[in-house]
Amino acid sequence: MQRAAAARLDEAPDDAVALEQALADHGGPRWTRWRLRLLGVAALLGCLALAVLLRTLAQSPGIPAQWGTAPHGGVVLEASAEPALKPYIGQRLVRLAAGALVIDAPSGRLFAAPRWIVDDGERADQVRTRATLREMFDAGASLTLGFADGAQVVVAPRPPGLAGLGLAFWMLVLPVLLLYLVGAVVLLAEPGPRRALFAIITSAQALSLLWLALDLQHTVTPMPARVADDLPWRLALDLATAAAALQIFSQYPVRLPGRFGISAAGWAVAALGVMLAWQGRMPGLWWWGQGLTFALGLASVALLTWAHRIESHPIAAVLQRFVLAALGTLAAVNLAVAAVGWQAPTTHVVASTASLVWTLFFALLLVWVPFLSRARPVLREFALLAGLGTLATSLHLLFLSVFAIQPYASLILAVLLAVASYVAARHWMLNQFAGSHLPSAERTFEHLYRVARDVQKHPEREVALLTGLLRELFDPLEVQPLAHVTSNTRVAGDGSALVVPLPPGRRGQPPALALRFARRGRRIFTQEDARLTDRVLEQLRRAVAYDSAVEHGRSEERLRLAQDLHDDIGARLLTLMYKAQDPEMEEYLRHTLQDLKTLTRGLAATDHRLSHAAAEWKSDLQQRLAAAQAELGWSFLHDDDPELGVVQWSALTRVLRELVSNTIAHAHAQRVDIVGSLERGTLTLVVSDDGNGRSPGAWAHGLGLGGVRKRVKQLGGEVRWLENAPRGIVCEVRVPLFAVGD
Repeated sequence: MQRAAAARLDEAPDDAVALEQALADHGGPRWTRWRLRLLGVAALLGCLALAVLLRTLAQSPGIPAQWGTAPHGGVVLEASAEPALKPYIGQRLVRLAAGALVIDAPSGRLFAAPRWIVDDGERADQVRTRATLREMFDAGASLTLGFADGAQVVVAPRPPGLAGLGLAFWMLVLPVLLLYLVGAVVLLAEPGPRRALFAIITSAQALSLLWLALDLQHTVTPMPARVADDLPWRLALDLATAAAALQIFSQYPVRLPGRFGISAAGWAVAALGVMLAWQGRMPGLWWWGQGLTFALGLASVALLTWAHRIESHPIAAVLQRFVLAALGTLAAVNLAVAAVGWQAPTTHVVASTASLVWTLFFALLLVWVPFLSRARPVLREFALLAGLGTLATSLHLLFLSVFAIQPYASLILAVLLAVASYVAARHWMLNQFAGSHLPSAERTFEHLYRVARDVQKHPEREVALLTGLLRELFDPLEVQPLAHVTSNTRVAGDGSALVVPLPPGRRGQPPALALRFARRGRRIFTQEDARLTDRVLEQLRRAVAYDSAVEHGRSEERLRLAQDLHDDIGARLLTLMYKAQDPEMEEYLRHTLQDLKTLTRGLAATDHRLSHAAAEWKSDLQQRLAAAQAELGWSFLHDDDPELGVVQWSALTRVLRELVSNTIAHAHAQRVDIVGSLERGTLTLVVSDDGNGRSPGAWAHGLGLGGVRKRVKQLGGEVRWLENAPRGIVCEVRVPLFAVGD
C-alpha cells in the first residue's frame, strides 16, 4: 500500500503541485489581477441576475395576502394589508374566479411545488391549476374571492413590492449568493476541469435553493408558463449535480481506471432522466427521478470506496462520509414526502420545509468541501445542525402523515429526538464526519516528555525521535523527508499531508518532513493539527534546552563534589593509610581509598560506556573477593556498547557491590559467578554463589537487599532471588537500557 501511495505522487499532479506550493511558501493560490477582476465580474453578474429576479418578482401582480393550509386541506387567509380582505382573516377560501375562469375548492396543493408531488395525477392537476391562475392574471381583470361563509370579495391584483416578498425569501437570498460565489472562488483560485465541475454543482444547488425560496412565499402569484411544471427543471439540476460529482470522484482524490467511461455513463444517465422528465410520459416520474439521483449517489460512494482501497487517501474517506450523510438525509426526506403523498394534502408546507432544510444541509457540505483542512469548527457545527434539522423535519412529516399525531405534539417530539441525538453523539459525529480526532493532552504530554528526555540523552537521534513522536500523534501512512525549507508547520494537498519543519543542525538532515495520510488514511490533516505540531515542537525545544541547562548544572556540581572528595577526603584517607598501626587497617583504608577513587571518577564523568563500566566492575569485585579469599567467575556478552548515564552507572555499581558483599558477609561463599549480557536493549546480570544461603522467599529484606530492589526499580528493571543448585543463591537483575529500534 505504501508503494502504491508513493507511486501516486507521480500519477497525481494536482496533489503534488499543491504540496510543492505549500513547501515553496506559496501558502495558497496566487490571486493575480486578472483573477481578481474575473471574480469581481462573476460577483457582479450574480448580483445583477439576482437583482433582475427580485425586480421581476416585486413587479409581478398578485393578491396582496399570505395564505395558509387548513387542517382538512383547504386554503385559509392568514394575513393581508388589503382593507377589503382584513375582515376575512382566518376564513377558508372556497372559490377563485376571474370572468369565465374559475378555480373551485382550492386545496393546500395550490402552493405546493410540482417537484415534491409524488402522484402523477395530482401533479398534473397542480400544473393545470397554475396554468389557469396564469390566465386569470394575464386577462388583467379583478379577481373574485369566495369564502366559506358565502362572502365574495373583489380584489385587483397589484405588485407586492420588495417588502412583500417575505422574510423567508430574503433570508435565503444570502445563502444563494454565497453558494454561487464559493463556486466562483474555487474555480478562479486554480482553474481546471475538476473545479469547473464543482462550480456547476454549486450553481445548480444555488438555483435549487432559490427555487425553494419561491415555493415558501405562499402568495397567490402566477408562475411563468415555462416553469409552471418545475419537476423537469429541478430534476435536471439534481441530476447534473449527481453526474458532476460522479465525474469528480472518478478522478479525485485518486484517478481511477476507466474514469472517462465512468463519467460518460454518469452524464448519460442524467441526460436520460432529464429527457424522461421533459417528455412527461413515463408513469411514476417522481420515483424514476429520485431513483436515478440515488443511483448516481450510490455510484459515487462506490467510486470513493474503490479509490480508498487503491490508496488510503483521507480525502476519499471524508468525501465518502459526506456523500453518505447527504444520501441518508435525502432518503429520510423522500420517505417522508412519499408518506405525505399517500395522505390528504395537508402537510405540504412541512414537506417544502424538509426539502429546504436538506438543501441547506447539502449547500453547507458544498461550502465545507473546498476548505476541509482550514474550515473552522463553527462550519462543522452548522453542517451537523442542518443534517439533524433535516431528520427532525422528516420525522415531523412521518408523525403527521403516518401516525396522525397532532401537529404541535409531532413537532415537539421530532425536535426532542433531534436534540437528544445531537447532545448524545455530537462529539462522535463531528469526529466521524470530518475525521478530526486529536490525541488527548495527557497522551501528548507523556510522549513529549519522553522524547525530550531521549533527545537530551541522544541529540544525534533527534530527527528519529521527533519522527517517532509525530507517528504516535498522527499515525501517518507515510513519513517522507523533504528538501524544501519551511518556517512553520502547514497543511498541504487539501489535507492529505502535513509539512513539519525540522530544527536546523546536522549535516545530511532534511529541513522538513511530510506526513501523509493521517490515521492510516482515515482522516485529513487540519489547521488544528498544524497548530498542535507547532506547539509540540516549541515545547520540545524548550524542554530540551531546559534539560540541557539542568544537566549542565548537575555536571558542574558533580565535578565540584568529585574534586572536593578527591582533594579533602582522599587526602585524609591517604594520610591515615600511611599512619595505620597494623596491616589489616592499612588494607581496609586502601580499599576505601580505591572505592573513593571509583566514586569520584564516576561523578566526574557524565557517561560511561558499558564495556568500560564492565571492566571497572570486574576489577573492583575481583579485589573484594580476593581479600575474602573467594574466586570470581566473570562472563560478559553484549551486542552493543551504549553509554550509561551517571544514575544508571551508579545504581548498577552499588547493586553489584551489595550483592557480592552479601555473599562474603552472610553466605560465606567460596566462589561467585557473574554473567552479564545485553540483548535487544535489556541488560541482564546474574550473580550466583556457592554459599549457605537458602529459601530466598522467606528472607526479610533489610537495608542491603531493600536497597538493591529500590535501585533496580528506579532504573525501570526487576530483580529476583532463586536457590542455586546444588547450594547457594542466584540473583537475576534485568534493567532496560534503551528501547529497541531507537
